[in-house]
Amino acid sequence: MEIRKYKSSDIVEFTELMTDLGYPSSLDEMKLRMERIESNPNYFTFVATINKTVVGMIGVTFHNTYTNNSVKTQITSLVTKKEFRGHGIAKKLVRYVEEWAISEVGSDFVYLLSGISEKRITAHDLYKYLGYEITGYRFVKHL
Repeated sequence: MEIRKYKSSDIVEFTELMTDLGYPSSLDEMKLRMERIESNPNYFTFVATINKTVVGMIGVTFHNTYTNNSVKTQITSLVTKKEFRGHGIAKKLVRYVEEWAISEVGSDFVYLLSGISEKRITAHDLYKYLGYEITGYRFVKHL
């Protein structure tokens, strides 16, 4: 398995991954989304490949906060292709980002948000296994 930066030529496989994550998207929607993400210097996208086939992805952002001077790294998306789940790909992607965040900007704080859903129990177990703690709530309001 190889982990590398996302390339625009990955878009078809990337779009399929969003369906596996539970967010079906058309190719045109995904192209627009990725153009916006790629134009933002605080966003970074990595893919896991096996035999040059994209089998997983992780998206991250860097944030500064008002509370201290540490750069925060947020994992914004993480998914493994359904048929490759249980092979340690997500774990390797998270570990890769943790090491990359430290070496890239000295960020020693990584966090993520995950919905409360039966569909996410396996993901929650992975995060706990990797040392992530539940520290709060997420409040949402659609306008």
